[in-house]
Amino acid sequence: MADSSTHPWYPSAAYLYVLHLDGHALAWEYLRRHPDYRRDWQYRHRRRQAAHQAAQRWGLRLLEDPALDAREAHPVWFPDHDGVQLYPDADPLPDAELFRLWRLPGQKHLIHDGKSLVLWLRWPGGCLRLAVAPGLADGMAYVYAMRASAAPGARAQGFMLELNRLALANDAGSIAAVRPRPTLSALQELHTMQALDATLAGASLYEVAQGLFGEEVAAGDWHADGALRARVRRLVRRGAALMRGGYRRLAQLPPLVQGRSAPDAKRP
Repeated sequence: MADSSTHPWYPSAAYLYVLHLDGHALAWEYLRRHPDYRRDWQYRHRRRQAAHQAAQRWGLRLLEDPALDAREAHPVWFPDHDGVQLYPDADPLPDAELFRLWRLPGQKHLIHDGKSLVLWLRWPGGCLRLAVAPGLADGMAYVYAMRASAAPGARAQGFMLELNRLALANDAGSIAAVRPRPTLSALQELHTMQALDATLAGASLYEVAQGLFGEEVAAGDWHADGALRARVRRLVRRGAALMRGGYRRLAQLPPLVQGRSAPDAKRP
């Protein structure tokens, strides 16, 4: 029998970055593992219009490279309900804050998604996605704009929280970020993603248990009706469900309308 410890999915340390991902980043991690999505990316250059339609079926404006994990990828979700726009301030105050792109902390990425210019800001423990209006230039006073909704309070609070983190990152400079202990839900995402990769690679449930919880634990607690086996089975099912459409909830996208053209639609 092949040694499972040599497989890329086996070391849990390779998944530690998952502990600090937000919902949108987790959604990308599950989506990029979908075999059909990877196939759409592979054939994207053959028919560009079909690639655009495929991207929207997956909940994206543009197809993103599935080889890039959430630390490197920049998927632009469609529709992006949490999108925040930056506009020139038509009536700025004398002490108005000015837009200074190169003074913003963290890694900066500019992407045109076919509709607007999107600015990504990433720093240890945080991420912001901002749409930049065509008239906004470096050194201009600016305002934030958010889409109206029935319950704007929670969305605005989440955005303000990220802005506060951005301000702290700016003040901290190069000081290393201190992160809290991972939550139980974050650990569940790590185990789910590792279990999903293992099953996609053809591993058995027992091999998944060995990779997630150690060979000694698996050998001692693996029984036909045992709690460990049930736990591994739930993780495998959860990972498959998130990959096959559940990721849309993490990205705050509307549920997929099933039809013959849907990614996981059943064919006769």
